[in-house]
Amino acid sequence: MRTTLTTTLTLAALAAPCLPAHAAPSDPWVRAWGINNLGQLGNSTYVNQQTPADVQGIARDSVREMSGGGDADKNSFAIALLKDGTVKSWGANLTGQLGNGTLVAQPFPGAVAGLSGVSEVSAGSNHVLAVRGGRVLSWGSNAKGQLGNGVTAADPAGVQKTPVDVQSLNKVKDVGAGCDFSVALRQDGTVWAWGDGANGRIGNGDNTNVARNTPQRVKDLEDIVSISVGCAHVLALTADGTVRSWGKNTEGELGNDSMADSNVPVDVHHLDGVAKISANAYTNFAILDDASVSAWGKNDVGQLGDDTTTIRTTPVPIAPLQGATEVVSGFDYTVAALDDGSVISFGANANAQLGDGTVTATRKPVTVLPAGSGVAHVAAATTGKSTFAY
Repeated sequence: MRTTLTTTLTLAALAAPCLPAHAAPSDPWVRAWGINNLGQLGNSTYVNQQTPADVQGIARDSVREMSGGGDADKNSFAIALLKDGTVKSWGANLTGQLGNGTLVAQPFPGAVAGLSGVSEVSAGSNHVLAVRGGRVLSWGSNAKGQLGNGVTAADPAGVQKTPVDVQSLNKVKDVGAGCDFSVALRQDGTVWAWGDGANGRIGNGDNTNVARNTPQRVKDLEDIVSISVGCAHVLALTADGTVRSWGKNTEGELGNDSMADSNVPVDVHHLDGVAKISANAYTNFAILDDASVSAWGKNDVGQLGDDTTTIRTTPVPIAPLQGATEVVSGFDYTVAALDDGSVISFGANANAQLGDGTVTATRKPVTVLPAGSGVAHVAAATTGKSTFAY
């Protein structure tokens, strides 16, 4: 099948105008670029990619959702939820985050052991969450109780190499995995969190910063329609189109015009009419009903896209992202899918994370894939420098 398809594409390319190597608008495969020292790009190599390359054997049309996890140096990996309800993983595996029953890294996609019927996935810095039939499954590191199975153990004893059940949660519709903690949104609009309690990231009002190994309800929060989880903070979109946040705030992540952590939800200022939220390691983006985009948080290398390096403690409009359908950030850069099928990026680029064929940083957007590429979604490693387009 792959040989036939590749031959067809090659013949078609001979008759088409010459395009840059990174354009490939007719390529049907999931594309990946950036740092690849751990095989996290899934192309069976360990070579960094300055332009988008195929993820081995995964077509865009077969993917429901992708999530990048880990960091750039030692534990980066990726997860793909396919439309048939199965899950594939690849990259580093130091904490069993590939879910295949081993601690062996692999530079190509492989199945997560015994997993089917999955509707949502999320990769954190060292663990993964999945939703199946309204219940939550987890695997990977459990050093801070982030697996939610009633156990907390320091690595390597806390490594869980295959999925286990999170306790006491049902009717869950979405999940988000961060740095050593986990969050779940139930169908009734309540939000629950567990794992590392530092910086108030569990959101239950606990001032002790203790880890919790079973789900705790986030305080004073209801009517939530979606969640997005950063490294140590959380965003929650309300039914009325406003956004609430909690957790770490040293980079202005909470958007409440302060830099103080909060262990309970606070209002993100000057933001309403929000359609979609994206919490990343230390930055945040909100796509509004009018297709405009606002951003706040860390901005030391221009990763917010406002052509400055000024930290933003409240949302500011980002003109170049008008028409974005999805925006994500890695450790120090941002990538967006636009409504014309193009993909753009900006920020740091020492590890080719911008995907434009260079290693030159820029505060202004560069084109990674052209209009009509067929790409509608992007994903990036939690605190890493690897990106996926599908």
